Amino acid sequence: MAAEFSTSVVAVSDCRIRLMRGGAGDPLIYLHGASGAAWLPFLQQLAAKYDVIAPEHPGFGESDTPDWLDNIHDLAYFYLDLFAALQLDRINLAGNSLGGFIAAEIAVRSTQRLASLTLCDAAGLFVDGAAQLDPFLVTDEARLRSFFYDPKRADAMIARVLDPKLEETALKNQATVAKLSWQPRSHDPHLGKWLHRIDVPTLVIWGDHDRLFPLQHAQSFAKAIPGAKLVVIPKCGHVPQIEKPDEFVAALESFLTARQKAA
Repeated sequence: MAAEFSTSVVAVSDCRIRLMRGGAGDPLIYLHGASGAAWLPFLQQLAAKYDVIAPEHPGFGESDTPDWLDNIHDLAYFYLDLFAALQLDRINLAGNSLGGFIAAEIAVRSTQRLASLTLCDAAGLFVDGAAQLDPFLVTDEARLRSFFYDPKRADAMIARVLDPKLEETALKNQATVAKLSWQPRSHDPHLGKWLHRIDVPTLVIWGDHDRLFPLQHAQSFAKAIPGAKLVVIPKCGHVPQIEKPDEFVAALESFLTARQKAA
């Protein structure tokens, strides 16, 4: 039977956010990318084994846009406060794209409440020579199609994200993304030099045809984080959890199972 999920509002640091949660087991927190939060099929799959928690970032969707939100570091500290407020420990933290960027920024600051870290096609690093598509210089539809190895697979995501009824939400999300990643573009110049501080088992999972953050970014993360495991999903773009959900879930569950056995 498919795991049900609930939606609640949680207030931390004078900011109310929407939080989706489903399943049971060890906590698995998933941080969404720039296109916003949704309870997607891969989260439903993971909720069969884990207590899956999917917050909507401050500045996105139904969550507040607090006065203190200026940069990616603010979100990292906010989530550390959220973990404490929810009294969560031994968290399996995962994030895609912008969410992976936030997850990495959290982990370099503190892994006290973390059991593992998974970075999926994460933003955050500048890699000299890597040819990247600039998502700020194309139309919304072109940006979403660029996420996929097979552009035809983008139709469902385009329909969901660019639903005319959600135009105000899309504009709010875009404004927050610009605030967080316009300059410097989609990276933190200081993140790379602190990745060595991450001392929990780490999975770096990437689509081999990611146009926004090419494979060199995955290799840079994996090289800088001690003991990190790199899994590359073939014929896949920027959102493996959507384009290749079965492969993504299998790789993540295999990693988490091996970590638990080794603990």
